[in-house]
Amino acid sequence: MILFPAIDLKDGQCVRLKLGDMDQATVFNDDPGAQAKAFEDQGFEWLHVVDLNGAFAGESVNGAAVDAILGSTKNPVQLGGGIRTLDHIEAWLEKGISRVILGTVAVRDPNLVKEACKKFPGKVAVGIDAKGGYVAVEGWAETSELTAVDLAKQFEDAGVSAIIYTDIDRDGILKGLNIPSTLELAKAVSIPVIASGGLASIDDIHRLLEPDCAILEGAISGRALYDGRLDPKEAMDLIRASRSVNEAS
Repeated sequence: MILFPAIDLKDGQCVRLKLGDMDQATVFNDDPGAQAKAFEDQGFEWLHVVDLNGAFAGESVNGAAVDAILGSTKNPVQLGGGIRTLDHIEAWLEKGISRVILGTVAVRDPNLVKEACKKFPGKVAVGIDAKGGYVAVEGWAETSELTAVDLAKQFEDAGVSAIIYTDIDRDGILKGLNIPSTLELAKAVSIPVIASGGLASIDDIHRLLEPDCAILEGAISGRALYDGRLDPKEAMDLIRASRSVNEAS
């Protein structure tokens, strides 16, 4: 299980939103590079970065902040938000992004996702953000008529490296992960699934380490890390202990 600390970028700063609302942004750090380094120093092995402005604009907006992050950490970084073309994907991979996350374009142009998977094997993830069970797009400003499972199944044999599944109704409000919906999605496809939205405390980490969640690749944590509800050392110690037990068995 991988725990991905989240860096959400708005106007060059690290923020957390409530329920995906750009008007409900709390600034936690105005130095994204320093935040990335802090997460690395705390023992995290990956970073999850989202260009929030980019998600609305349909193109990268916080490029300088992402560059600062890449320059500050040795950890692999997955990036989403406003990545809508093959040129966007290629440019970010060339800069050192380990995995791009395609969200809106996965709904609007699924063939582009499939083409990207062929061109950049192992480097493309799909972000599925659901509100009331239906996929939201354009920075969560619009809801489509597709369910999360319907969308995921479109990419079953495409070579997608992971699906990041976010329950928008829980995002940023510390209500706990939506484990039932996440597991439903994970069981419907063979693509690894990452849980996102609502991770609130060490209780969520314990839940993620239960046997039924072993099919998940990991989970993303944002606000709980920033406001101290989740202790990084406690969380990573638990995860590493679980890995040791699994490897021994």
